[in-house]
Amino acid sequence: MATATTARRDRPANESAFRRLSSILHRRPRLKLLFLLTPPLGWMLIVYLGSLALLFATAFWRLDPLTSAIEHTWGLHNFRTLLGNSVYRVITARTFGIAAAVTLTDIALAFPLAYYAARMATARTRSALLVAVTLPLWSSYLVRIFAWKTILSGSGLARWVSARVFHFGELNIGASNWAVWLTFCYLWLPFVILPIYASLERIQGSLIEASMDLGGRAWPTFRRVILPLAFPGVVAGSIFSFSLTLGDYITPTIVGNRLFIGNVVFNFVSGTANQLPLGAAFAFVPVVIMAVYLLVARRLRAFEAL
Repeated sequence: MATATTARRDRPANESAFRRLSSILHRRPRLKLLFLLTPPLGWMLIVYLGSLALLFATAFWRLDPLTSAIEHTWGLHNFRTLLGNSVYRVITARTFGIAAAVTLTDIALAFPLAYYAARMATARTRSALLVAVTLPLWSSYLVRIFAWKTILSGSGLARWVSARVFHFGELNIGASNWAVWLTFCYLWLPFVILPIYASLERIQGSLIEASMDLGGRAWPTFRRVILPLAFPGVVAGSIFSFSLTLGDYITPTIVGNRLFIGNVVFNFVSGTANQLPLGAAFAFVPVVIMAVYLLVARRLRAFEAL
């Protein structure tokens, strides 16, 4: 009985405290915003930016050649090694080239499909298309990569279709940069379609009708009305495909036979090569590339309508 009586006495006190706190937060919206943003911002500062800061610091350290211990002495020797060795420049160019090719290919494939789904398809067809686009994301990332490895292998489906159906001869692109390009295009295509679809869906039909009323044909309307309004979605999709390709190391390992930036960084930090400072320096190459990419997109005002 005493415990129940004490609980009934504490309940009004707790409710009164919550009401006072709610009243304070209601009168001070900035304080309420601070309470809401502190946990995610704190997590981002500690985990994400903190790890980047540690990675940046490690890139300036060096490895003792005798003991293989990391010396916390600052210097630019790791960056000199990357700039002076032609192997790392070739790997960077290869990674950048594949990322650019994947991005352009995915945009070329995604835009017509997104335009049809957003502007032309019926509601039922649109739902079916969106489900078909997101359906591959329901399966494992590794399953999709191994599926493409099987398709593009010497005895795979691609070789059989090329020889028996199209009569192009036996197609054998397994374990090559072509296989890496095709696999990446398939993996990141949904991430390009969805932002473009969202940007195209937001375009008001009255703008297209106004262009037609003013004498604009299909191509001028597309070039001067639709494409500028959909450009932020194109940039958003390209950021996904370009950045994900730059940092991926699993797909080139399984499907390809050449080294990419991610593979080299993984070999440096996995313990086999034991070159953590050099791996940290090489890991900043994609960061710099993406920073330049985002600055160019900002200069083109691609983020204003996002």
